[in-house]
Amino acid sequence: MKARVSERSHVTIPKRLRERLGIHPGDVIEFWEQDGALVDRRLLAGDPVAAVTGSLAQEWASPDLSTDAFLDLVRGRRTRDDE
Repeated sequence: MKARVSERSHVTIPKRLRERLGIHPGDVIEFWEQDGALVDRRLLAGDPVAAVTGSLAQEWASPDLSTDAFLDLVRGRRTRDDE
């Protein structure tokens, strides 16, 4: 597939490639040169660590809860009232 570079150095990624690769408006594409060729890849949106930060936070979670007690709670062996 071919694409033309515009006067403002913009390149349109062909629709078939965008659909096949799941590229959407707002996605970030990284470019680099490798052995005389232009190479690119789509970067994942956002920070993967930030995406899961706080996912274990629950109303019963507490910083003073021991690790064993927390594991018992999330595994259903104990309730917060047992503490």
